[in-house]
Amino acid sequence: MKVLRGIAASPGVAVGEVMVLASEGYRIPRRLAPRAAAENELARLAHAVDAAAQEMIAHRDAVTRELGKQYGAIFSAHELMLRDPQLHAEVERLVREKRYTAEYAVSRTLRRYAKVLQSMEGSLAERTNDIYDIEKSLLRHLLGRNREDVANLTQPVIVLSTNLTPSETAGLHRELVRGFATELGGMGGHTSIVAEALEIPAVVGVGRFLAQVSGGEKIIIDGHEGLVILRPDRETLARYEDEAERRRQHAVQLRPFWNEPAVTADGVRIRVCANIEFPEEVKACRVRGADGVGLYRTEFLYLASSTEPTEEDQFQAYRRVAEAMHGAPVIIRTLDLGADKIPSAHAAEEKNPFLGMRSIRLSLRHPEMFCVQLRAILRASAYGDIRMMFPLVCKLEEWREARRMVSHVIEELEAGQIPCNRQIPIGMMVETPSAVVMLDRFCDEVDFISIGTNDLIQYTLAVDRSNSDVADLYHPADPAVLRLLNMTVQAAQRRNTPVSVCGQIAGPHYLMLLLGLGLREVSVAPSAIPEMKRVCSSLSLDACQTAARAALEMDDARQIETFLKDELTRLAPQLAPNAP
Repeated sequence: MKVLRGIAASPGVAVGEVMVLASEGYRIPRRLAPRAAAENELARLAHAVDAAAQEMIAHRDAVTRELGKQYGAIFSAHELMLRDPQLHAEVERLVREKRYTAEYAVSRTLRRYAKVLQSMEGSLAERTNDIYDIEKSLLRHLLGRNREDVANLTQPVIVLSTNLTPSETAGLHRELVRGFATELGGMGGHTSIVAEALEIPAVVGVGRFLAQVSGGEKIIIDGHEGLVILRPDRETLARYEDEAERRRQHAVQLRPFWNEPAVTADGVRIRVCANIEFPEEVKACRVRGADGVGLYRTEFLYLASSTEPTEEDQFQAYRRVAEAMHGAPVIIRTLDLGADKIPSAHAAEEKNPFLGMRSIRLSLRHPEMFCVQLRAILRASAYGDIRMMFPLVCKLEEWREARRMVSHVIEELEAGQIPCNRQIPIGMMVETPSAVVMLDRFCDEVDFISIGTNDLIQYTLAVDRSNSDVADLYHPADPAVLRLLNMTVQAAQRRNTPVSVCGQIAGPHYLMLLLGLGLREVSVAPSAIPEMKRVCSSLSLDACQTAARAALEMDDARQIETFLKDELTRLAPQLAPNAP
């Protein structure tokens, strides 16, 4: 057994067989073969080796013709490695003695080779990808038509990969992908956001570990503690099964809160809304009693396809959500694309994409694309309480230009006698220190604001939230972040501007702080709504305000986080993790 520590990206525990996307890209369907089947497995292996060798020779000849012998020699080396007698001896031993299937024996052996090479320096370490290439080729021929890739699964798996993009994560089958772990990634990244929306346990930023794992092995993903447990022993499996049962009981305890409003112990009503990416999530919002959709992230409409969605595509998605919420407010955020999310049609090479052309900047730079989305949102506004919100607004000029474009689109729709809500509420996300500093001016013009804490943390602390190398510097409880939150709420209250918060900090452990600062509306993943209601019912505003004042006096993020957890446990012991 080996325990690896990464970053908890999406809560939950998953136990299952591995599918390694970084190499084979498909599931190894079984690990063991009947003892009498050894000769058959070895015959399958010999056939796969021959087929893979012929494939490599063809690649060698083609590359030699196009680029020269020095490049074709790469595939000659692959063929030599494929025919290596030591490799064949090791695989044969696993098939005969361990009763492994040919594909599992190949994966185990080549993974061991890759791990050894990966630990070396210089050119030898660079040969790791050659090993993966040979493994992928052999597995492709061994599995043949029985290959089962991640898009066409029939059995549950746990996906491991170097990295997953938000769109790749969105494409995971939520019933058959029990969890995933990646070598790269950081806290609060968009991949984590999608995983939480899909309610798939996930750990990111584990570091290089894929060479230690073979497809078909058993693994545990602990999305609460950020752990990846390779080849768990019986005791560990039993412990996690007990943990899963405790969490099932906890879910039962939360059921009474599904249909109840969020009210503090001293009777103050708190609005708990939902963050969603997909129209299908509306069902979970309604079942768990969301007060509305506080953040509808629309960029995944773009990432789900290689082409931009049409106005009709977007209109139907927005209308579907509006109608399904039966009059509850739905805040649609316009495109928050950039960095890993910029669509290919508008992508450009940027040295620092997080400080470059993204979000409202991208929309204003491409008005034809922006107006398509604005028309779709405004058309959908005739079918429910839809509101519009602009992301990453840093300057008043950006807000005013975007607002003028909305007015222009409204006039076009009215000229064409297309129904829309001319008085649609329009707000902005507060995600940068510059927006906080200028918020008194913004509040004179916006209808509402939503504090996007994920980006606010990253821009305040100068930490790329998707970079595992600096993940330990990204912290929601950093005192600088708390002061900016406090400044934002106070500025909004002075102008009577509705203010809410979304992002990672809008969770149970930080709810006491948020209420104490004066917030009365939060937006969280649908799965977190019942827990937020439960926490609300255990807290009084006086206690929250006292805790917030104390936290604002502290100067260390870890100290603040520990203080808030301790206070929550002291005031509401029934909420402690091991409480009955």
